[in-house]
This record gives sequence, C-alpha cells and structure tokens, in this order.
Amino acid sequence: MIHSLFLINSSGDIFLEKHWKSVVSRSVCDYFFEAQERATEAENVPPVIPTPHHYLLSVYRHKIFFVAVIQTEVPPLFVIEFLHRVVDTFQVTNVGDQLPTGQLSVVPWRRTGVKYTNNEAYFDVIEEIDAIIDKSGSTITAEIQGVIDACVKLTGMPDLTLSFMNPRLLDDVSFHPCVRFKRWESERILSFIPPDGNFRLLSYHVSAQNLVAIPVYVKHNISFRDSSSLGRFEITVGPKQTMGKTIEGVIVTSQMPKGVLNMSLTPSQGTHTFDPVTKMLSWDVGKINPQKLPSLKGTMSLQAGASKPDENPTINLHFKIQQLAISGLKVNRLDMYGEKYKPFKGIKYMTKAGKFQVRT
Repeated sequence: MIHSLFLINSSGDIFLEKHWKSVVSRSVCDYFFEAQERATEAENVPPVIPTPHHYLLSVYRHKIFFVAVIQTEVPPLFVIEFLHRVVDTFQVTNVGDQLPTGQLSVVPWRRTGVKYTNNEAYFDVIEEIDAIIDKSGSTITAEIQGVIDACVKLTGMPDLTLSFMNPRLLDDVSFHPCVRFKRWESERILSFIPPDGNFRLLSYHVSAQNLVAIPVYVKHNISFRDSSSLGRFEITVGPKQTMGKTIEGVIVTSQMPKGVLNMSLTPSQGTHTFDPVTKMLSWDVGKINPQKLPSLKGTMSLQAGASKPDENPTINLHFKIQQLAISGLKVNRLDMYGEKYKPFKGIKYMTKAGKFQVRT
C-alpha cells in the first residue's frame, strides 16, 4: 500500500526516509513543497496531494510532516490514521537538548553529547573508471562511478557545508539522509549535520563520454600467423591524462586464446606469470615511470597445425592514481557552523580502474 515514507522538518529538509516496495526518488516531494508554499500555515497543507504517478498523503505533528507515497487509490483516512499511529509509536517530541547523553537527538542519525579531544573531519573522493578502448586507441565507452566517504569526529552538533568548484559534473547523485536536498537542488551545495564516525556522504555517476578522461594507454602488437608455431606479443603501458600524477598498482591481465601453449616474455619491470592450463597472462607492473615506460615483449608458442585465433585477446588493466579525481571534480571549501572550535579538515582524492579493457 505505502511505497515510501518521508519525514520533513519545518525548514523543508527531508531528514529521514523509508522505502518498502521500491525506492521512490525524493523529487516526488517537490509536489508537496509546492503545496506547502501555497498554504499560509503548515496546518493548511492539503492532506492528499495527487501527482502524475503517485498520491502524497501527509500529517503534521510536532512540527514535522510525515508524508506517505502511494501509487494506487486507497481510502485516505486509512493511510492518515496509519501515519498518526506511526507518530505515536515513534513518540516524536520536541525535547531537543533535554535528551539524555548518548541517546538519539532530534537528528536521528546523530546522538547527543558527542565529545572529542581532537576534532577532525576528513573526506575521501574516490572514483572508479570503467572503459572500453578499441584497437586504435579510441574510446568506445567510458563512465565514472564516484563516492565521497567521510570520517567525521566532531564535538557537539556541527553543521557542515561542502561546496565544489564544478558541481554540474555530477549525475545521478544519491545522498546520505543527512544531506539537505533542497539546498543541493537550489545551490549545488552539500549542507548537513553529519553522523558521528564513518559514513558515505554521497555516490554519483559521470556518464557523458566527452567528460571522461582516459588516464592510461596501452600500445600493443600481438600477432598470430597461419601455419606458424610462433606468435609475437608486445605491449607498452603509459600515462595519458593524469595531471602529472603517478599511476601505481598497475596490473595487466589477459585471457589468451586456447591455441597458445606457452609464452616466453621479458618485462622491462615488474613480474609476470602465464598459466598454460587456464591461458591467463598476468603482469604486475607496479608504478609507471613516464621517462621509462614499462613493456612486456616476447613470443608465444602455438599449437602445431592450428589455425590462427578468430580475434586477438583483450587486455584488462587495474591501477590507481592518488590525489586525482579523473572526472575533474574538486572540493572548493568545507565550512562548519554551530560550534566555536576549529576542526582539522582534509580532502583526499583517488582514481582507480573498474572494468577497464583494451581491445587488440
């Protein structure tokens, strides 16, 4: 019956949400906010608001709106009575600062009485790039999955804002419930009272291919000849668009064709293995030095009399780049309100390979 339930405070912030059958986007509450603006008093907001695909039914108790989202017609009094029962069960009150230390405050994700000797807030911007590169080096597909993970250890009830140099890069953003969605919608600023400790502030997606920089390239020469028991294998890995940052933790893997019996290869750096049973080649490169690009060269022993493979093997890359968000996302500033002390603040960036393939 009820698909989702949103709790909205008097400032218009969605501070808690619960979904049952499927996740309904917070944007459905825009219809509620429009009705709220038209109403002269909070109590005058219509209890039933029809939208193109849903019905919004709400009650206003203890300066909080409880908004239920349903998709089919049901007796509205039944839903409204249910919402009143929910309020009674939660026993939501406005006791605020009178709550005992260690219990939940009126901010559900943060307990009261939090104290630290060292106050600090650290944020990690981590991006994972998925890409398919064709044999000529052109990008077939490329997209970025990103997250911002936080470790916040701050005394009291701090109120944080995090702004970006280029927030329009972000698509398909999913927020922690602490984020004030209306502020993001209007100003593209993250405003929130953080949970205590570690949490994921948001996740996002960058899918516009022209915005996705490819940080690494592979130069390859892999050849098989008909009626020959030998093949040639040669690959070189180098940096492409890394803003001068070092590519490290590089591992190259490739599933070789069944007709390859063995490989005799020499790496310019790192170590390699080839399993003649599974036909899996693995090369642990390590860091890439732009002045001396790593390469792996040699020959392949092929099954006698076998025709050459229908297609060349695909090369898979794993890597990471510290202090770089490959999308170009950059934090502008982090500010704290509501408390008088000055916390330690830090932002770190990292890019790593997801499913990164080069066709040969």
